[in-house]
Amino acid sequence: MQCKFLICALVVLGLAVGARADYKVDICIYGGTSAGVIAAYTAKKAGHSVLLLEPGRHLGGLTSGGLGYTDIGNKYAIRGLSLEFYRQIGRHYGKFEQWIFEPHVAESLFTDYLQRAKLQVLYHHRITSAQKENGYIKSIQLDANGVAVKVTAKMFIDCTYEGDLMAKAGVSYTVGREANSLYNETYNGVQLLDGHQFPDGVDPYKTPGDPNSGLLWGISPAALQPQGSGDKQVQAYNYRICLTNNPANRVPITRPANYDPARYELLARLFKAQPAKTKLNDYFIWSRMPNNKTDINNRNGFSTDMIGMNYEYPEADYQKRAEIIKAHEDYTKGLLYFFSSDPRVPQEAQQEIRQWGYPKDEYKNNGNWSPQLYIREARRMVGAYVMTQANCTGKEVVPDGVGMAAYTMDSHNTERIVIEKDGRKMVKNEGNVEVGGFPPYPVSYRALIPKAEDCKNLLVPVCLSASHIAYGSIRMEPVFMALAQATAVAAHEAIAAGVPVQEVDAARIINTLRDNPLADGRTGDILMDNTAGPVLEGSWKTQKGKGGYGPDMLTAEKNAKATFRPEIRKSGNYSIYLYYPHVKDNATVTPVTVRMGAKAHNVPVKKDDVKVVGQTSGEWVKLGTFPLKKGSGAAVEVSAGADSDGIVIADAVLLVPEKR
Repeated sequence: MQCKFLICALVVLGLAVGARADYKVDICIYGGTSAGVIAAYTAKKAGHSVLLLEPGRHLGGLTSGGLGYTDIGNKYAIRGLSLEFYRQIGRHYGKFEQWIFEPHVAESLFTDYLQRAKLQVLYHHRITSAQKENGYIKSIQLDANGVAVKVTAKMFIDCTYEGDLMAKAGVSYTVGREANSLYNETYNGVQLLDGHQFPDGVDPYKTPGDPNSGLLWGISPAALQPQGSGDKQVQAYNYRICLTNNPANRVPITRPANYDPARYELLARLFKAQPAKTKLNDYFIWSRMPNNKTDINNRNGFSTDMIGMNYEYPEADYQKRAEIIKAHEDYTKGLLYFFSSDPRVPQEAQQEIRQWGYPKDEYKNNGNWSPQLYIREARRMVGAYVMTQANCTGKEVVPDGVGMAAYTMDSHNTERIVIEKDGRKMVKNEGNVEVGGFPPYPVSYRALIPKAEDCKNLLVPVCLSASHIAYGSIRMEPVFMALAQATAVAAHEAIAAGVPVQEVDAARIINTLRDNPLADGRTGDILMDNTAGPVLEGSWKTQKGKGGYGPDMLTAEKNAKATFRPEIRKSGNYSIYLYYPHVKDNATVTPVTVRMGAKAHNVPVKKDDVKVVGQTSGEWVKLGTFPLKKGSGAAVEVSAGADSDGIVIADAVLLVPEKR
């Protein structure tokens, strides 16, 4: 239907199918992912003519494609329009901000961004070539269902997961895993570790013990390469699956057309190898979303990851990619059907999954199935600066950070192979890495731009310049949105100054993001983290690691007080929030006092009232809305009294203007 609509629209414009359409804009954004929408919105709000091109028909990428259980890492890293998006999600569900949500809610918000900015979006436009002169992209050519389209622009931003515009423009990039030796890393390259792994002893052959019978489906005959060695293999893709157990909204899981039970023989052997694991959560990360829905992800040795079946995808043409995508869909739907129907499945898991089905109110134009495969990693630019493991762990800190990342260095498995251990042949997964424990860190502006000799008017916030393992930490949807906003600001600066992107001063981008965080002139929040220097009385300890907002938090047990004194830039009503991390031994009540000159309001924050949901260990607790005057006369005090029965935390205070 949408293809027919496009053709009709072209006829209305006086363009016959097979004719040519030309566009000329200031900024062209290729890829209607979450990053693409935010980049386009930011550029339009800066006063530019903008064209957003989407090669498919889906808006919002993975954020509206099933990944509702947001990979955050640390909320401190997320600012600007990216953070506003999750606050809009929160408003939809009656909260200040929320990081778990249904796919259609996310897509409706992305559509709202387009409408508010009156953005022009063209769907089903696939790039075929790029024309460059003197290092600048002058125009790109696209195919729109047989219609030739040319777009001329001053600046281009590639927001695809694949980096297709970047590649067509002749920008340097890589695919796969670098050897550890290239960037002096530890967790790049081949990694045979314990995460999402098979237990010892699972036989890999069709006839157990007989190599001549051949390998079971999904196992590679390749030999295990040395630890840390590089290759061109790509970590596994999957679908983030949205199901529902609401009978009124449920479409049954039925046998898919291309179902082949032989694909799951290895899973059946896994059942036998671990008989104590009988629940769905033993084989899937089964995260609950609002309104009786899920975001299901890969777990353990055999799950939703289709390991080793995506190596061709990054460089493939659209037809081959469509075949790979369809194979992943068939595999995943077949996996769900296998769990619901095969007698070898543990009875408890089978009974559980039979309560679930595809939601009628999601992906209505795609058979209630996500149109977005989780492209965890495809091409990665080799740009003006390469982010590496040293950046993630804080050993190397860039001076030109225009955004932050905070997630664990994360790679899903890359291959499923046979190894020999204690004289026995057995199947193992290789490639999984999950190493974290570091605080938020800055992402260099130079990692978002090509080398000057490659291209001077292109920015790449998604397939950015990073090693495989550093990309595994950066590649989160909220971070992509934040970096996309930064690249749109950079494009504006480059146009205004008439310079290539390599000559844009990162400090100007940083200042704009700070002074105009929502891209439309609205007043920003006032954030005071504990690192901003609250006045401390009594004995406070600095606690690093997980749990807090930002790099660390302050903890006290008795007779202590921390006073946050924000500088109010504009008089008005402000909603004040306290960040409350849930840790072991939280005090039953945290006494908080909001002061406005001589006036004081006591707000006891009760441990049992704070409910933490999603991939985070803390929540913002609203203390109230208060009229505050310009200056430093307001204060928020967090106290631990003499009778405190646990740990009191002073971490962060947030003031949100009621009217922006």
